[in-house]
Amino acid sequence: MMIPSDTIFGVFLISELCTGVLGNSLLFILYAYNFLVKPHLKKHIDPIVTHLLFVNILTILFTMIPDVASTLGVRQFLDDIGCQTVLFSYRVTRGVTICTTSHLSAFQAITVSPSNSNWACLKFKFPSCMYPLLLIFWVINMLIYIHTIETVTARSNFTLVGRGYVHAYCQTRQFGNRNKGTFISLILIHDLVFVLLMVCTSLYMVSLLYRHCRRAQHIHSTRISSQSSPEHKATCTILLLVGCFVFLYFSHNCFTLYSFYASHKIPRLEGLSGALSSFYPTICPFLLMRNNKIMSQFNSFFSMMRVRGSQRAFDD
Repeated sequence: MMIPSDTIFGVFLISELCTGVLGNSLLFILYAYNFLVKPHLKKHIDPIVTHLLFVNILTILFTMIPDVASTLGVRQFLDDIGCQTVLFSYRVTRGVTICTTSHLSAFQAITVSPSNSNWACLKFKFPSCMYPLLLIFWVINMLIYIHTIETVTARSNFTLVGRGYVHAYCQTRQFGNRNKGTFISLILIHDLVFVLLMVCTSLYMVSLLYRHCRRAQHIHSTRISSQSSPEHKATCTILLLVGCFVFLYFSHNCFTLYSFYASHKIPRLEGLSGALSSFYPTICPFLLMRNNKIMSQFNSFFSMMRVRGSQRAFDD
């Protein structure tokens, strides 16, 4: 007996939804616990990571829930107001994700920069600007994507033909070319600015790591040369995070452009686009867990609890 492809795809989407929400929620709770219970261990970068995890959860929920419902055959899941709310929230959280990832990359580049570099003066100023910048990211993206509320409506026909954005239950209305050009230009400028900032800061960190490795080769002590500082490990993690984001960002945009200009809309392609757009928020916490001090503390705590439990069972 063969399992229908829609069922397999639905299970895949549910697995991605559960994995992404649970992974981000676990790491968010650990950072929140550290922030509230152990404030002396808090680092300047922790609020940015916590904010990114929170935004990831929202992005996954607003993206995946309509796609899962559509794959499972639920009809009329969203009306006009529901479409406007879900699509606006998804677009805003996606935009905030771009900004926060860029912010994270820039902060790490400033942190690891040498004391004699041009970035050094920002090391003490940047932490004080952190919370205002995070708030500004939300305001900017809300102002940009407020236009989606006017252009989105619930789909009345599930075999839609023609150009336009199509979601599982939603579609775009026709609007003026002038407004359309302004709206798309704002999105492109917004995305390009922050993606270019990510790329530039990442290249800067790669050059620093390369120089560091070349200097380490001249050190004859194997013990010293083989050790990696916490800043080195954190930089490698953020570089991996940015690399994954840039690759998935352009891949998702290719899917979106093809879907937008395709004369005949393919429902499965819409679901794949949603799964691809949620893939970065889903893997993000697992990339951040690499060489993460908070996760090490968490594992040590549970290892200690297991040892104590075993000792008590042995004593009994």
